[in-house]
Amino acid sequence: MRKTIFVNEEYYHIYNRGVDKRKVFMDKEDYLRFLRAMELLNDKDTGLMRFQRNVQKNPFKIGSSGVRKLNFKKNAEPLVEIVVYCLNPNHYHFILKQREENGIVKFMQKLGTSYTMYFNKKRDRSGALFQGRFKSIRIDSNEYLLYLSVYVNKNHFIHGYEGNDWMYSSELDYLGKRDDNLCKKDIILEQFRDKKDHKEFMDRTAAHLRGKKEIQKYLLE
Repeated sequence: MRKTIFVNEEYYHIYNRGVDKRKVFMDKEDYLRFLRAMELLNDKDTGLMRFQRNVQKNPFKIGSSGVRKLNFKKNAEPLVEIVVYCLNPNHYHFILKQREENGIVKFMQKLGTSYTMYFNKKRDRSGALFQGRFKSIRIDSNEYLLYLSVYVNKNHFIHGYEGNDWMYSSELDYLGKRDDNLCKKDIILEQFRDKKDHKEFMDRTAAHLRGKKEIQKYLLE
């Protein structure tokens, strides 16, 4: 039984990883398919069949520069607000705000099911892809929200993945380098003087988090 009780207008940290810590995103197409699902399945009237038809007609494209070219449309009746996200090779993180009753559960179930079906068909495999049900923690203070927004936005950096401009994180949108309309950024950005002030906060906090991770690694060894 899930311990977290999801309440409308509250914020939650949502995360999960591949079963046996396996990679769940193995190429650009995988990342983009998951992102398309994040957009189209965040609607209470969109089921898996409707999503499948839509994604076949409107696949994602990668520009010649390697920069993701997205233009997400606003959903008519979203289940959740996506505040921050990061997709890494073997796990993902979100900060979500619930909009509709049981919206987070409905959204995550559709997202997990659709992506597992796609991944298994593409790679001729069967069975679970993710490690059980998604994990969730209620964000109970503004300080915690700000701290987690950095942890999620910069999660690729904290784990040491390549490059600063990780295409599969909302960090680029928060920095003003991209705006694909997938995230609702106001709750975070309105608390800073400008994007530069926010960037300094992100860089400082992320460096601290990465340092803690490095120390923990040596302690475990």
